[in-house]
Amino acid sequence: MIGADLVESRAAHTRCAAVQKRLVEGAPRNGDWTGLWNDRHYVPDAGKVRASVFAVHGAQDLNVRTKHLGQWWNALADAGVERKIWLSQTGHVDPFDFRREEWVRTLHRWFDHYLLGIDNGIEREPMADVERAPDQWSTDRVWPPSGTRQTTLRPRGGATAGVGVLGTERAEPGSTETFTDDPALSEADWSAAIDTSTPGKAGFTTGPLERDLRLSGSGTVTVTATPSTADAHLSAVLVDLGPATIRNYTAAGEGITTLDNRTCWGSSTAGDSACFKETAADRADVDHTVFSRGWADLGHYADDGKARPLTPGKAYTITLDLAATDHVVPAGHRLGLIVAGTDAGLVEPPSTTPRLTLDLPRTSARLPLVGGAPKAAAAPSRTAATPPLKGVRAPHHRTPLPSVSTHD
Repeated sequence: MIGADLVESRAAHTRCAAVQKRLVEGAPRNGDWTGLWNDRHYVPDAGKVRASVFAVHGAQDLNVRTKHLGQWWNALADAGVERKIWLSQTGHVDPFDFRREEWVRTLHRWFDHYLLGIDNGIEREPMADVERAPDQWSTDRVWPPSGTRQTTLRPRGGATAGVGVLGTERAEPGSTETFTDDPALSEADWSAAIDTSTPGKAGFTTGPLERDLRLSGSGTVTVTATPSTADAHLSAVLVDLGPATIRNYTAAGEGITTLDNRTCWGSSTAGDSACFKETAADRADVDHTVFSRGWADLGHYADDGKARPLTPGKAYTITLDLAATDHVVPAGHRLGLIVAGTDAGLVEPPSTTPRLTLDLPRTSARLPLVGGAPKAAAAPSRTAATPPLKGVRAPHHRTPLPSVSTHD
């Protein structure tokens, strides 16, 4: 209940103490699926939605994760709900602050049509707007776009431990990679050192892509891992390896900078000003971009919502759901997959420090690729340390996720 502590007054905290206690007790930190979560599981009820849905989300929102958006969006699609989506490069930012003029115009037209019955054509316009670079947007008639297929990519070992290859070929039987969970390291640390053997992660990359590769929608990573302790957490992240200018989503503004000048939208009253400070994109020049991530407690391998102690030395298989995304890895860049333990600042560490051995032939990623598997040059053989790649600072959320169930 850290979030409540940040916004409640002392008096409100006292009044709400009983409710907060029920919430804490109903959401155990081991990630078990409980009645409290089941009461709030709205995805199965998507078929009851009778209104149109206009979803707006930051693709790098580490507060309300795009995994939840993806589940909801897919359920709405299955139910035939009329819908529209904007995906920005920001974190947890209101569209009024990253695309103000277009947002106000579009929202008015959406409500004019669906509430007032005005035939303004908005329902015939592209379903999706996706921000490709700061303030640069593309559109799609449907989302995910036609031609998107779940495609299996597989990791294989390389010439150096922990620095492997990602492609369509299955690893040799018996091949493994090993890492030790280091709760001090995050996805930013892993990505910066993806081409260097480090003890805290296993990284796998394609060679330079021959053409642009677009990933659109939700993917999964299935891992077979043998832990050395009775408790272990797993993270999987997808990384675009190559230079880019992106929104600085881990900075204080999560991708925007607030300016001094104001513009007015509507009529003000004595207690409510209609004038707001302008914003601008907060840009960062990077050498790598993490664009999708997923986490799991290996103790939830049975996928029934209950964590179990692990038997050290025994192999377990679990599937991690990746956050929904829409990202283009440009030609000449590489696509990377990293498998590691605790993602510092985002996931709580386990009670132990496990060493995990990945069974590579039984580990794979199912990714929503537009146009099929990537065509890439051969991945370079790396036998020496390489300089760290530049990225945004390590992400941090005030309330890291507890042990993560595959039901989350």
